[in-house]
Amino acid sequence: MDTESGIHIRLADAGDDDFILSLVDRFVDFDLPRWRRRGETAEGIRRDIARHLREQPGGSHLFVAEDDDGDRVGFLHLQITTDFFTGGSNCHISDLVTAPSHDGKGVGSALIAYAERFARDHHCRFVTLAVFEGNKRARELYERRGFGTEILRMAKPVK
Repeated sequence: MDTESGIHIRLADAGDDDFILSLVDRFVDFDLPRWRRRGETAEGIRRDIARHLREQPGGSHLFVAEDDDGDRVGFLHLQITTDFFTGGSNCHISDLVTAPSHDGKGVGSALIAYAERFARDHHCRFVTLAVFEGNKRARELYERRGFGTEILRMAKPVK
């Protein structure tokens, strides 16, 4: 267990699955690109997280954040990836979410700090993540924590 400003972070276990999956709708709780449907996008995220919880593939690490009372307040999913440009290891924040009742209480910052320590411990060169352009709250948090845009992914629906 790791602690950051009253937030305790530990490996997720089978008893956390329902809590983790209950937070999926937070990943689409903002203006999505006009070609993305909220329900479809949330279901894709739910399937991916459920697969990682069920299969526990190598390089995939799931963590739960708890407050001092032991209440679960957030979730972090890290993946060790290979950097396309250098071939070195990166730590990718695949999923990071806080419980709605804990927005603005430092949970997101604690989870990012944990990801950074995890990356150092695993000899990663970068911590990476992807975020929807419309997720202003998350983007502001990431920028405050030192993240910057590296590659801009663009999409166009095919009709």
